Formats: sequence, structure tokens, C-alpha cells
Amino acid sequence: MTRRKGLTAEDSELWAFVTREIIPLKRRRRKLATAVAKAAETPPEPASPPARPAAKPKAAASRPVKPPPAPPIPPIAPLDKHERRQVVRGTRAIDARIDLHGMRQVEAHGALRGFLAIAQMRGYSMVLVITGKGGGGDMAFSGDERGVLRRVVPQWLRMPDLRPLVLGFEEAHHGHGGSGALYVRLRRIRRLGER
Repeated sequence: MTRRKGLTAEDSELWAFVTREIIPLKRRRRKLATAVAKAAETPPEPASPPARPAAKPKAAASRPVKPPPAPPIPPIAPLDKHERRQVVRGTRAIDARIDLHGMRQVEAHGALRGFLAIAQMRGYSMVLVITGKGGGGDMAFSGDERGVLRRVVPQWLRMPDLRPLVLGFEEAHHGHGGSGALYVRLRRIRRLGER
């Protein structure tokens, strides 16, 4: 085997060593066996000076590689009239409920996230989130956070961290808490093989 262009003496020796270990195919066995034997017998040629590396285009090197775009956040859809009517009449059951009454925002947000994640994993489709109406007590505490959960829970349900869980939500019927509660419809988890 002759020395390949651009290979150093070390590369030629390594190539000869590697090709000694290869078992050729039946048709080419004789040709390869003689070529390998010749390569092993031929002393390596003196090393030639290294070739100049090709100039790299500057524009390609300066461009940063963009990561792939994040998957779009699923939209929020309100409950349809038929579904809401079924829940109000009791023909469609509410699978679970959580009462956030009396919790501070940090506690309530963590509890809501955990509750919705577990409810989705269990395959629930409709849950009730009770926030409380707030503002029902003494108005002397105007600086207090009374009724804050009633305002912020809908905002939380629209946030990107809960959007993969929440399909839609709507204020509950007065029999289920009225303006102090929300019906929350959950997204189904797609199993392997489902469309």
C-alpha cells in the first residue's frame, strides 16, 4: 500500500497497524492481503511539511447558533355552555376540589400547582378551585390582602407554568361558590401511541 497524500509518517504507521487487524471480505481477500503485506513491508516516507490550513470564512464563525424554538404554549379555552350546564346540574361530576381560603399567595400558588399536576396525572378533567370572595370583613384593613387570591388565581392559570395543565377555566355557579370559586378544565395527558 502506498503512502496516502497528506498523511504523516505516524498516520501511515497507524493505518498499516489498523489494516493488519481487518478481516477482508471473501472476494477481495487476496487483493487486500497482498496490499496489507506490502504496506507492512514498505518503510514510511519522510514526513512532508504540513499543509496550510484552509482559511475559515469569518461570517460563519461569528454567527451564533440559535436554539430550536420552544413549543407554543397551548391556548386557554372557556368551558362551553353544554359542559357548564352539566356541571351546574350535577350530571357531570367535579373530580376534585381545592380550597385556597386563608392561604398566603406563595402557599396558594404552590398548592395550586401541585394540586393541578396531581389531578392531571390521575386523569381528572374538571376540578373546582375555591379562592374565597374576600373583602367580606371589616373594611378598616384596606391595606390587607383581602380577596387577593380571587384576583390572582385566574392570572396564575394563564401563566406558562400552568398552561400545559389547564385547558380552560370559568367562574363557578353560585351553588359551587360563585365568584369565590373557579371551574378548571384540565388537559389530558397523552399516552404513548395516542394521537
